[in-house]
Amino acid sequence: MKMKTYRIRKPKIVVVGGGTGLPVILKSLRNQGVDITAVVTVADDGGSSGQLRDSVTTMTPPGDLRNVLVALSDMPKLYSDIFQYRFNKEDKFLANHALGNLIIAAMSEMRGSTYEAVQLLTKMMHVDARVYPSSDEPLVLHAVFKDGTTAVGESKIAVDRKTIDHVYVRNHANDDEPKAARKVVTSILEADMIVLGPGSLFTSILPNLMISEIGRAILKTTAETVYICNIMTQKGETEHFTDADHVRVLHQHLKAPFVDTVLVNTEPVPEGYMDTETYDEYLVQVKHDFNGLREENCRVVSTDFLELRDNGVFHDGEKVVQELLRIVYGAKIKN
Repeated sequence: MKMKTYRIRKPKIVVVGGGTGLPVILKSLRNQGVDITAVVTVADDGGSSGQLRDSVTTMTPPGDLRNVLVALSDMPKLYSDIFQYRFNKEDKFLANHALGNLIIAAMSEMRGSTYEAVQLLTKMMHVDARVYPSSDEPLVLHAVFKDGTTAVGESKIAVDRKTIDHVYVRNHANDDEPKAARKVVTSILEADMIVLGPGSLFTSILPNLMISEIGRAILKTTAETVYICNIMTQKGETEHFTDADHVRVLHQHLKAPFVDTVLVNTEPVPEGYMDTETYDEYLVQVKHDFNGLREENCRVVSTDFLELRDNGVFHDGEKVVQELLRIVYGAKIKN
């Protein structure tokens, strides 16, 4: 008599965000036997991404998408180095453009869609995951400050270092309400875990959630929703914030509590370690408010998630992913 065998499906993990924090987690998650979907912000208006967004009408800002594709790719290092190569600032027309941004721009124009360009690139770059821009249209991030004034554009929000009341997004082309890109909402609703961050609260995470279809899906999903709290406060965004303040802002924007678990780093950053000129957007370490987190109905996982390198402060991707896997497999067993 043959014994029956049962195949346990891979946990479906959707990681939402942008900036430099998202690739750190994705790179460590890549070979862990999970089903990965990355939902990437498209509200960047600075640097190479912003210039290309204004030049190629069919594309969303490519920078965060480029970094995510590289993090999830198993291409030889030489190929990824070429894709990430940034032209020198003396190179006039090409100055400061990353080659990968230009490739995404060209493919977006060829296909008439950044979404389609990214799907093709995932095959070309041997990416064993799904990568979706949060919207197939470039978005503009708007901030309303506590004093009633406003700022338009992701790169402008932190300039005056005012306290942000809330942010919202509109289409770059026509100021309409944005739509979620194909399959983003379905991925969220079918997920076992949603991971938010690490990344800039107002300019990397919330631009995704402020697309109303995505925000509603986050509230509706039965997936375990995990927020990876930032280690450092950010100039003009989260100055003087505690970890509970970060979660409070997320809940206020969606008008309901939805974060189930928060990962909090408790390892102190050595005094004088950080190069404040290179990492000039970061200020001081985020303070802890565990009572405040409990008031937001969050489970708190607090431990050493710190990685120190290149005179900068980062999340240790391996440690974070180990914790995410413990949570998602625990949730699957319960369900």
